[in-house]
Amino acid sequence: MVPLIIGMLVCVVLAVAVVAVVAIPARREGRELLTPQGEELIATVKDKTVSTIESTGDAIVTAKDKVADTITPNATAEDIGKHRAS
Repeated sequence: MVPLIIGMLVCVVLAVAVVAVVAIPARREGRELLTPQGEELIATVKDKTVSTIESTGDAIVTAKDKVADTITPNATAEDIGKHRAS
C-alpha cells in the first residue's frame, strides 16, 4: 500500500512540475492559458453552478419543512425536547 501512495505522490509532483515549466513562462509572456471558447465554457459552467446551488438549497429547505411538519405537525420546542429525552 505504501508503494502505491508514494507512486501517486510522485505522479502529482511530476504533474505540478510540468504545469510550472509550461504554464508559468507562458503566463509571464502574456499568453492566455485558455482559448476564447474555453473562457466562454468556464463562464457558462460557473453560471450553471450558481443556479444549481440556489435551486438545490431551495429544495433542501422545502424538504426539511415537509419532513418537520410530517413528524411533528403541532409540536413545540419543549415537546421535541421531551421526546428526545425519552
